[in-house]
Order: sequence, then structure tokens, then C-alpha cells
Amino acid sequence: MKTLIVANWKCNPTTLAEAKWLFDSVKKGVKKIKKAEVVVCPPSIYLSELKSQDSTLKIGAQNCFWEKEGAYTGEISALMLKNIGCQYIIVGHSERRKYFNETDEIVNKKLKSVLDAGLLPILCIGETKKERDQGKTDKVLKKQIETDLKGIKNLKATLRGVRFASSKIKNLILAYEPIWAIGSGKPCDVEEAQKAGLLIKKIISNLFNIKIAEKIQILYGGSVNSKNAEGYIKEAGLDGLLVGGASLKSNEFVRIVKSVLN
Repeated sequence: MKTLIVANWKCNPTTLAEAKWLFDSVKKGVKKIKKAEVVVCPPSIYLSELKSQDSTLKIGAQNCFWEKEGAYTGEISALMLKNIGCQYIIVGHSERRKYFNETDEIVNKKLKSVLDAGLLPILCIGETKKERDQGKTDKVLKKQIETDLKGIKNLKATLRGVRFASSKIKNLILAYEPIWAIGSGKPCDVEEAQKAGLLIKKIISNLFNIKIAEKIQILYGGSVNSKNAEGYIKEAGLDGLLVGGASLKSNEFVRIVKSVLN
């Protein structure tokens, strides 16, 4: 399974010209890389333009609505995103939870819509600084995972392209993004990230089975840069990275991709 590196551009850049330049720059930097799957998640307004370009980069969305269609002004469904070429959708990012009051129940509905559309959801989970300081990280992650995945069963599909007769969940990618680390310049240390990854696998194993827990990819996100990226993959044993601010600097993002493959 390839290492998965995801660029989350968030609400950046402000012009299509800048978006195209950044996309093209990343594309040139990673074009010879075969051991990693690189996904770019730009603002939805740029998705069609970037997808229309000939590229080995995969395209993802930063969010979606939980209904397929209807009278929901301003919303974009997973099916719409699928139809313009998206393969991945980020669900439950901490900024969606914080600024738009998305609860685990809302995240659960969105996750189901992404799975129903046959797309690859990147489910974000993580604790705040207060929760971490109070020693509640394990409890928070367990609650988030159990609530976000509630009722997700009896789905016929594949897990990252491989069929499993006993699997009841498909295409799930989990991103551990400690909220206290995002944009802070103070990333989670490797040992703590490794511990979180093992806990996530244990929770998934209890909810489903060991086979699914072993196959689901777990990413790390939170102040990732080219200096610390390698540690999360090679030392913490995680399967990839969700990169925020550093993904807006093409040279830095390409260095991140290359650093985990050395």
C-alpha cells in the first residue's frame, strides 16, 4: 500500500491563477514519484479546473453535505463531487467542527454519504489542548470514532481497492490531527503520534475486526513540515500525512513527499 500524502489548501489561494500555478508546481515536483499517492484538496471552486488538467495527482474535496440533492442552498453533495472527478473527501476536520459547529452526529451523516457515493473519506479526529492536558485523549478519540462510525455496516464495497468477505466498512482513511498542534508550529512528537495510531487501530478492531484495523490507513496531521514528516512514517509507523499550511508552499510540500520515501 502506498504512503498517502494529502494537501489540504483550506481557504487558499484567492485566485484561480494562483491555484493553477501551485497545482502545476506540485505536479512537476512529484511526477516521478511512484511509491506515494499524492492528493490535493483545493477549495471546491477550483476542483473542476484542476481536475481537467492531465495529472497523476489525485483530487479531493475539503467537505461535503450529507444529502445527495435537494433544497439545501450553498451545499455540495458527495455525488456532485464524484461526478467532477473527486476521489477523496475530507470529513470532520477540526476547523469544520470548531467554526461551523459540526458535531460527531453531523460527521457521521457526512461520512455515510461519502461511503455511499463510493468515494474515499478522510475522517479527521483529534483532541484539544485542554483535553490533552486533562489526560482525556484516549477517551476523546474513542468517543469520536464510535460516534462518527455509528451505523456504518453491511456495506458492499472494497477497502482501498481490495475486497474482504468479512468487511462491513469500506474505503475509510483516518487522520489523527491533534487540534492543539494544527497551525501552532508545535507538532505532536513521534512517540505520542505512534501511541495515538495504535489506539485508533485498537478501537477500530473492537468496532469491526482486526483485519479491517490492519488495512485502514492512519494519517497524521498538525504542523507537518519537511523536517518532521519522515518521523511520522518511519518511526511512528503511520501510513501517511494530512498537510495544511506547508502544502501552500510547493517546494516545501514536494520536500515532504520526498522525505518520507527516502
